[in-house]
Amino acid sequence: MQEKATYVQPGTEFNRDMNYIPDRITRDARTPEFGPKDVPLWPVEPGRYRLVAAAACPWANRAIIVRNLLGLQDVISLGLAGPTHDARSWTFDLDPGGVDPVLGIERLQQAYFKRYPDYPRGITVPAIVEEATGKVVTNDFPWITHDFFHEWTDFFADDAPDLWPRSLREEMDEVNKRVFTEVNNGVYRCGFAGSQEAYDTAYSRLFAALDWLEERLSTQRYLVGDQLTESDIRLFTTLARFDAVYHGHFKCNRQKLVEFPALWAYARDLYQTPGIGETLDFDQIKQHYYIVHTDLNPTQIVPAGPDLSGWDEPHGRESLG
Repeated sequence: MQEKATYVQPGTEFNRDMNYIPDRITRDARTPEFGPKDVPLWPVEPGRYRLVAAAACPWANRAIIVRNLLGLQDVISLGLAGPTHDARSWTFDLDPGGVDPVLGIERLQQAYFKRYPDYPRGITVPAIVEEATGKVVTNDFPWITHDFFHEWTDFFADDAPDLWPRSLREEMDEVNKRVFTEVNNGVYRCGFAGSQEAYDTAYSRLFAALDWLEERLSTQRYLVGDQLTESDIRLFTTLARFDAVYHGHFKCNRQKLVEFPALWAYARDLYQTPGIGETLDFDQIKQHYYIVHTDLNPTQIVPAGPDLSGWDEPHGRESLG
């Protein structure tokens, strides 16, 4: 996402703006079984929507991975913004002429303004855009991937994983909440803390959660149950950026991911799963954080390290239950 109100406010604790365009895309525009229901509903329709994402962004990376794993590439197109942007919007500078080839726009902001001319919040990825009208449909990232799984089932690949097993739903909801508040968002609370006290509290909470995950994953291969679920994907996109960005840039430096034996092996296990590792672009990840966050890195120098060559090393987790 384009970080909404992430610039450091002296003396304050970082608080993420969680107000997004709440629309849902569901089968036949039905009322969804889970999550927000009293929202505008759009029908599942192959070829109608474009997922706009960025390889640099962990929240957008989640959507790219889920789309890959479910085999939805032929029914939901993908547009990729470049790793850097200004205060206005993500831009399509990776495309010829700096224009998205399907939407015909230079900035994602144009799709937001086409639906909401005075849209007051951050222009975030991932976003779903209706191709025919060029209007944004939703940017509510937790429900975008949730609905990919629950609503697009008619178009899944034959080997698509069950990312939301009903028998694990309650536990997944609990784990996802802790992972989001303490890890996914926890690294940002460290990086954008506006006081020493806020940073110290955020730092303690983050590493308490990582210690909990290290213990949990030392005896089981996946985060919930004995299979890959969306809970794993939600955690993975933060772990994948930890050593490259969060350890240094966000001052999450008690230890690196590679110094957590179980978490590091777990992250490599997921990275080596088809549909996941190939979505990462460490150069774009580093460019995004170190160039865009000028309040944290005013020189915009992108560090050469760390060594990220170990992701393909054997993880040895096949025997875990």
